Formats: sequence, C-alpha cells, structure tokens
Amino acid sequence: MGVEEELLLVDPATRTLSPRGPQLVGEAVGELGERAGTELTRYQVELRTDPHTCLKEAADQIRSTRTAAARAAARLGLRIASTGTPVLGQAAPVPITPGARYAHSAAHFRALDDEQTACACHIHVGLPDPRDAVHVSNHLRLWLPTLTALSANSPFHDGRDTGYASWRTTTWGRWPVAGPPPYFQSPAHFDDLVDTLLGAEALIDRGGLYWDIRPSHHLPTIEVRVADAALTPDDALLLAAVVRALTATALTAVQAGEPAPNPAPELLRAACWRAARDGLAGHGIDPLTGRLVAQTTLVEQLLHTIAPALRQNEDLDYVREQWQRLRAEGTGADRQRAAYRQRSSTHDVVDYVISATCPQ
Repeated sequence: MGVEEELLLVDPATRTLSPRGPQLVGEAVGELGERAGTELTRYQVELRTDPHTCLKEAADQIRSTRTAAARAAARLGLRIASTGTPVLGQAAPVPITPGARYAHSAAHFRALDDEQTACACHIHVGLPDPRDAVHVSNHLRLWLPTLTALSANSPFHDGRDTGYASWRTTTWGRWPVAGPPPYFQSPAHFDDLVDTLLGAEALIDRGGLYWDIRPSHHLPTIEVRVADAALTPDDALLLAAVVRALTATALTAVQAGEPAPNPAPELLRAACWRAARDGLAGHGIDPLTGRLVAQTTLVEQLLHTIAPALRQNEDLDYVREQWQRLRAEGTGADRQRAAYRQRSSTHDVVDYVISATCPQ
C-alpha cells in the first residue's frame, strides 16, 4: 500500500494560505525527492510514501515525510496544515500551479478550478491482477459513507463552521466525474464508460477521473480517494490499515465469485451526504436498507467484516486501539471544533491543525 497526502501551506502570522507550494517542493526535494510534489493550486503540496507491506514502516515514513516537509516550510517562514478545506478565507480565483495540464484544467472547468482548494488522503493498494480492480471497486462502494465518516476533517471553510464534518466531500461532488463510482459489470464496461466520458469532454484525461474509488491509470493498484486529508499521522495510518484490509476482504470475495452488494445509487449518495454532514456523530444511512443506524454501529460492522484481513496483516490491535481513540477524541473535524470552542477563534483552529499535522 502507499499513501498520498495533500496538505495546505499556511502563513503562521496571518493563518491564511500561502501560494508558495512550488517553492516548498523545491526546498524539500533534496530530502524527499519524488515523495513531494505540486498540486493544482499553489496553496497545496502532495506528500507520498513508497509502497509498504508493513504498517509500522508506512507509519515511520509518513511521520518522517511530514517532518521533512515541515522543516522545509519553516525555512520559508511557513507551516504545513493537514485539513480537507482551508479554515480561513482564500483568494478566488485561486493561484494555479504552472504547467500545461493545470492550465488546460482551468480553461476547461472554469470556476470549478477557481474555487478549488480541497485536500484529500488517497490510499493505493496493490492488486496481484489489476484486472480485478473494477470488481473490487464494486465490493468497496458499500463502505464509502463509513470511510467518509471515519476520516472527516474539514468542518471549517472561509472562516466559518459549515455545519459539516467533511465540507470537502460536498464541494468535491461538484466535479462532473466524482463521488461514488458506478457499479461496473466488467472491466470492459469500465473502459467503455471512461472512453465515453473522455469523448464527451467530461474528463480532460484519465488522471481526472475523480470517483471515490478508481483503478489507478498508471500503477497496478486500486486507489481509494474518499477521505479528507488526515489531521494526524495516526489518523492517516488508521485509514490506510482499514482500506488495505477492506481491499483484501473484497478481493477474497471476488476470487470466490461472491456477488458485490449493489445499493441503489440514490441511497448510496444520500448515505455519503449524511456521513459528510455528521461524521461519527449521530446516525448514518445504511445504503442497503435506507434505515438510520448509529454511525458508530456502521463502523463496528465495517471493522467486524475486515477483522480477518486485519489479523492476517497484524494490524488488528493497532486498528482497535485507534478506533477507541477516535471514539474518545472524535474525528479530525471534532478536534478542530474543540480547538475553536476554547476561545471562539479560527486562528486557534489553524494553530491546532499545524501542531497536529506534525506532532513532536
């Protein structure tokens, strides 16, 4: 598995975004090499791990990569912050990173790019046969709302509390090819649909396929893209362990010929909306029945389903420990709001996110 993290660059004096992402990447390249890269806006950077089979090794690299990026930012007088949306206001249109692909995107998608500063955590999981990816995707779709609730970390935007645990999820859904992927009848069905979307110019290229789950267009992996940027390294590691075990569980079902659950698209979309609004608080929607169920119960069902795979990966104890921590402390969204309640200050939220992104 590999982890890709999108982070924001912040001026510590004003707590607003800094458009020096490309400079940060240049500053960090000596230590991080290709593990640091630019993103669509100059407010952002992307940090990537190498592929790992051991969760501890992945944990060590996530922490060391964040630390190296934070040092590089400090040399520029800046800080890095891992949150799904900017806490304080941003300029619109946003400053786009130079490059032909980004310029093409801005010209093609117009105001979608003008307002787009959203950060996610993407988990890649390697598959022995990449042709299985679309079938694995079918099995994973059911759990997208639960993963959204578990990883919610974007309650603030433009200086105010949006009322959502994951505001990034709602804004990301504006793209023409985003949100839960369709149920695919076969790899050929996937290929035909993507070709049609390219021909219809809903995509500029295969890299612009923004479904919450997608077969990678350049790696032998399936990529789960549903999560907000993770507040802490442990939040990112919990997500990675759960997604890897969920993928392994789905692959076992595919190889056994078990049919994938196929919730109605309307219910799945509604369940994703409810999870983005409330996170782990209150009730979520069961995508198969449409009934309201305590969101923590839905997470427990997920963890029960993937327990054999977690045990095989020797991740079960860690995931149980981190789940108990989340139940006690709340999601990243809950912790951001707790920081705000201290003095009703969004500056305090930004300072808290900076400290949690790279804890000492």
